[in-house]
Amino acid sequence: MEPTPHILVVDDHQEIRDLLARYLVKNGLRVSTAGSSAEGRQTLKAAAVDLVVLDIMMPGEDGLSFCRHLRETTDTPVILLTAMAEETDRIVGLEIGADDYVTKPFNPRELLARIKSVLRRANSLPRQREEMAGATQKLGFDRWVLDVDRRELVGTDGVAVPLSTAEFRLLATFLKRPRVVLSRQQLLDLTSGRAAQVFDRSIDNQVSRLRRKIEPDPKAPTIIKTVWGGGYTFAADVVELP
Repeated sequence: MEPTPHILVVDDHQEIRDLLARYLVKNGLRVSTAGSSAEGRQTLKAAAVDLVVLDIMMPGEDGLSFCRHLRETTDTPVILLTAMAEETDRIVGLEIGADDYVTKPFNPRELLARIKSVLRRANSLPRQREEMAGATQKLGFDRWVLDVDRRELVGTDGVAVPLSTAEFRLLATFLKRPRVVLSRQQLLDLTSGRAAQVFDRSIDNQVSRLRRKIEPDPKAPTIIKTVWGGGYTFAADVVELP
């Protein structure tokens, strides 16, 4: 029997928190609530959470800051609650890794549908290796070491190679799931929390740029290999370093 998904609702308006909690519980989910980002952080430390519903506009630490923290430290999916006029915040939220958003005022039934959709996507993704699940670590492969905490890639010659945010996320995703075939859709989910659009080649472009930086011969890659009809796989051995 599948465990009941645990949803954390973070919103500074008690009426909204209570309404959502009642509705989601009525529809078979477990729910915790928090009135601020600080309370949300405490809940995440105390319990396993499957998805966070997060309001953007809150006093103190706002939802975007909290979302950035979640994306840097966990794989927990995030759905943002935004006001109709907050288009820029919605875009920023998606850019930093939110999985979806719902605009206020919203229908709880729509939010429930989005929660179920995001959970289905998240559950279909390959899990990272448990021994590499920490946020602060160094991962070695081939001739390289990636300092995850400092977001720095260094070669055996001691020279650091600059990585864009997108390249870092893609490389970190591969390193935490070595020798696993990842489709383009899965890579988009894992690196930017969004669905692929028709003719979306952004992952292919990122892989190409990353290969130019880490492969001995980018035209004949041996580290990031293409799996025809399937996507990509990280073919090098990966070790966690002290």
